[in-house]
Amino acid sequence: MVQPRTIFRAGGVALATLLLIAVGRVRSEPVPATGSDAATAAPSVATLEKAYREEQDDNKRAKIVRKLAALPGSTEVLRRVITDDPSDDVALAAAHALRRAAIGQVASLLDRRIQTGKRDPAARERMLREIERHQVFAEGQNLPRFLREAPPVFKVATRDRRRVRVLAFGDFGDGSDRQARIAEAMRRAHAKAPFDFAVTFGDNFYPAGLGSPDDERWERDFERLYGPMRIRFFPTLGNHDWVLADSPASEIARTTRSKVWQMPADRYTFTAGPAQFFAIDTNLISHAQLEWLDREIANSTARWKIVYGHHPIYSYGAHEDEVAVRDVLLPILKGRVDLYMCGHDHDLQQIAAEDGIHFVVAGGGGAATRPIAPGPKSLFAASKNGFAVVEATKATVTVSFMDEELNVLHRFTIPD
Repeated sequence: MVQPRTIFRAGGVALATLLLIAVGRVRSEPVPATGSDAATAAPSVATLEKAYREEQDDNKRAKIVRKLAALPGSTEVLRRVITDDPSDDVALAAAHALRRAAIGQVASLLDRRIQTGKRDPAARERMLREIERHQVFAEGQNLPRFLREAPPVFKVATRDRRRVRVLAFGDFGDGSDRQARIAEAMRRAHAKAPFDFAVTFGDNFYPAGLGSPDDERWERDFERLYGPMRIRFFPTLGNHDWVLADSPASEIARTTRSKVWQMPADRYTFTAGPAQFFAIDTNLISHAQLEWLDREIANSTARWKIVYGHHPIYSYGAHEDEVAVRDVLLPILKGRVDLYMCGHDHDLQQIAAEDGIHFVVAGGGGAATRPIAPGPKSLFAASKNGFAVVEATKATVTVSFMDEELNVLHRFTIPD
């Protein structure tokens, strides 16, 4: 579900507060954030409470109580679930829903305050940080501000300063033979034509992220598979990386322990050759993050601007469009950014450009694929595991989709 949000104008850009793409905390599957569920009228507290009492399955009861978080008047029901339900998992789901609703109200009040009256930039920045801090608390995450504070834009060296070649993929870290095969294909592609670095689009570790920067899965499911390429990876967080409370912080903290994994914050930007890359966290899109992105895009002098995160703005995959992400990101990206890349849907897609932005979904990095039916704006759609290769020169950006046999499934160039 997506928390209610207030849209206002700041610096000429429409911003939204309380935008949280919800993820499950006590189960491995993400809670749908948008799509067909969003179009369905919300049930009443009484209807959900009745369904909860009649449901015998623990997982289904947990799903029901999570839906109560967005409904006024659900507090007493959630309290009873916490104290009376026989399942600890269901009680924890209710506790999360109760916390989310309560702290969400506080963040809403702070948001209302920031919209009234004039503030100097320092005072406004302080309030934006406090609102974001409450949003993080609402999701039950141990993600301190210093791990969300984007560093100044930095430069990544390339083999040729006039061009850059980037490996790009998401939705991969399930420890499967399938992930290992795709990783091996990436290594072969790198041996034939070296990458300067790689970016990931989240869901780096299924089903719930990692609880420590020293977890044994770092070596087994990441360093062992991708380290032999001897390039740096610049990741973003997916919804599965947000499940365990310590996971986002663990993935950021890993940066100090690895020569391969480089994630200095949950959002950051860097230049490489003729391009600038903007990594964002679409699990929680706050005023603070949106204003940071708006400012960094405005300050960029790069020939090409590429934004990447986990959730799609447009998709014809299983999750479809993430409407909440689209509504807050597009006003910032339109006419200013050349490429938006993401995962979340386990497939490979190119979707027709809009206001100068080209859209890529490359969520075939290793997790099981899902069926996809091309839509009206589809330029390419394949239910296949694979990865994208981004090559930028001063004149063009070329994106290629490759499968595990290193076949080029589709390729397009900007300007087309």
